[in-house]
Amino acid sequence: MAEGIDLLEVGEESLYFDEPCAPEVDALIAQAAQHYAEAAAEPCLLRAYFLAPEQLSVLVALYRYYFYQHRMADALLVAERALEVTARRLHLPGGWSSLGHVALGEAVMRSMGLLRFHLLVLKGSAVILLRLERLDEARLRLTRIAEVDERDALGVAPLLALIAARQEQAAAEVSH
Repeated sequence: MAEGIDLLEVGEESLYFDEPCAPEVDALIAQAAQHYAEAAAEPCLLRAYFLAPEQLSVLVALYRYYFYQHRMADALLVAERALEVTARRLHLPGGWSSLGHVALGEAVMRSMGLLRFHLLVLKGSAVILLRLERLDEARLRLTRIAEVDERDALGVAPLLALIAARQEQAAAEVSH
């Protein structure tokens, strides 16, 4: 990780949920929260998304809905959208795959909070890929985080170890 950067430092920077949101969008998110366990939540969240497709609060609400409904493919789509939005805001032209030490330092200068959010979404997308048994894709994302987070502040090392163990087990089963 770039020297002196603490990925868990909160600081005084605003977070994704501090972004101003149109009242109609806020109301739709609140309505979805009231109907969280019901099918009625999804249309509210989708309408909020159509009204504010780059609003991070909307993307988080939609991601959580799909994730907790165990709709992993849909949650992954939303995570990918959040990665696109945050990469553009952080000026990462190649998205998360272009994130190295230089890009990390430049992104920190733009917004530490948004960079941390981007990395956490990347980790969340890797967890979804793990659940979908797409181990190589998950490992690639987690390895990218580990490359810029040498102190493992975001906790990807145990997930990388899990992938390694699963892949070793699968290789052992094939060889027997």
